[in-house]
Amino acid sequence: MKIIKLHNKEKSLIKKAIANNREAQQMLFEQYSPKMLGVCRQYVKDLHHAEDLLLQGFLKVFNNLHRFKHEGSFEGWIRRIMVNTCISYLRKKNVIDLSDEDYVFNDSATESLENTSVEDIQKLIDQLPEGYKMVFNLYAIEGYKHSEIAEKLEISESTSKSQLFKARKLLQKNYIKMNKVVHEDK
Repeated sequence: MKIIKLHNKEKSLIKKAIANNREAQQMLFEQYSPKMLGVCRQYVKDLHHAEDLLLQGFLKVFNNLHRFKHEGSFEGWIRRIMVNTCISYLRKKNVIDLSDEDYVFNDSATESLENTSVEDIQKLIDQLPEGYKMVFNLYAIEGYKHSEIAEKLEISESTSKSQLFKARKLLQKNYIKMNKVVHEDK
């Protein structure tokens, strides 16, 4: 019963926000902005740039709210807008370097991160070159398939797979290096 009430409340808020009700828009922003800032932060290291992208993304959300069809989750719809906003920003800044090199894919390229904090994992991801980071985030965090990543980034599937492989290898290398530093400090 509560799920239906919550869903109806969200539907009502969306309807009011479409009608430019500022209070409803503020409520939606307050509800979803913390998670969406995390999404933007996954793609952009600098918190201030991530906040700017969050605001740009929400502007797109509110300008296109009438297009949301209530098919699937509203949060997922917003998340897609945020990811696309970040990708557009990175494309315009020309910081994405996606090379199409041959590779040998080995799924054992990642080491277990069970005892690593979320902050440390984010630091490791932040150290990745932008192209690697974008493909890694789209694949490992957002759950896109290589064919979808290829289409979204206008690259080949093999480039997407290569970038993911390289990202995993670099994450593993940096993770091992980080652990050596931690163990040496003890």
